[in-house]
Amino acid sequence: MAQVWRDWGPVLTATAVGLPLVVGFVAVLVRLRRDAATPREAWWRSAAEVGAVAGTLPWVWMILTPRDAAGGVDLVPLRDLTELFTGTAATVVVQVVGNLLVFAALGFFAPVRFAALAGPGRLFLLGAVCSVLVESAQYLLDLGRVTSADDVLLNATGALLAGLLSRRWWAGRRAGAGRPVAAPATPRG
Repeated sequence: MAQVWRDWGPVLTATAVGLPLVVGFVAVLVRLRRDAATPREAWWRSAAEVGAVAGTLPWVWMILTPRDAAGGVDLVPLRDLTELFTGTAATVVVQVVGNLLVFAALGFFAPVRFAALAGPGRLFLLGAVCSVLVESAQYLLDLGRVTSADDVLLNATGALLAGLLSRRWWAGRRAGAGRPVAAPATPRG
């Protein structure tokens, strides 16, 4: 745990300090949306938007922080994970859980806010696309990190699992579903 604090202390501190600002930002958005939606809908929209961003940015900051190490590319699925499990238990936990959490907030809140993202396959795809973008940035910016297919799989799985935790708030909300259908126009005559 000391290693985690040594590596990511500034990110964790900034996240903790920023939490009251995040709550305040949600409150401001709710007030701005008072006329546009019901109070409950305004609260859910605001909390989902801010939660998805605020819950994802610290993790992206962590994985885009340069390291003094040789970078690399490993596009063979499950090879990194197999090698990882030969290391210490602490390393396995930090790497696996950390990668599952990278897009967890996005996966949790995105379908609550956007009906088009409501669905397990869509959540996995959202996590995978976001992860490919971040992994590509790691490679292109030469940050001393390994660009790995396994990271994409874990990040996407984390988005999916977190999204399933919020399912009660988005189930049945697929794009076009659950919206009232307008009554057909009555001919005048």
